[in-house]
Amino acid sequence: MIEVPAEAIEERFLAGTGPGGQNVNKVATAVQLRVDVFALGLHPEVYRRLRTLAGSRMTTAGELLIVARRFRTQEANRLDARERLNELLQAALRRPEKRIKTKPSKAAKAKRIEKKKARSDVKAARGKVRVE
Repeated sequence: MIEVPAEAIEERFLAGTGPGGQNVNKVATAVQLRVDVFALGLHPEVYRRLRTLAGSRMTTAGELLIVARRFRTQEANRLDARERLNELLQAALRRPEKRIKTKPSKAAKAKRIEKKKARSDVKAARGKVRVE
C-alpha cells in the first residue's frame, strides 16, 4: 500500500456531464485529481509499470490525471477518484509473474504431425476426379 501525501494531490472541481439534470449545469460536481508521481517516491520498476498502466492519463511533467464524474455529488466523485488512484497504484505495485518457457514433448510433436498428415490426406482427396 502506498501512502499518498496530501502535498502530492491537487483537486479541481469541474462542471460535470452525465446524470444530474439541471444540477449538472449549476454545480461543479466532477473532480479532476492531479497527483505528482515523483512526490510518491516510487521504485523505478513500479514507476515504469504505473506509467504503462496510466497511459494517456500521465502527463510529461510526471502528473497522473484522474477525472471522476460518474456520480451526482462532489463528495462521491472525490471518493471515486481517490479509489481509482489507489487501484492504479496497487496494480503498479504487483510484479508480473515471469513466464516459464516450455517445450512440447516428443509424443505431442508426433501427435501433431499425425494430425497434420491426416488433414492433408483429407484435403488432397478433395481434388478433381479424373476419369481414366
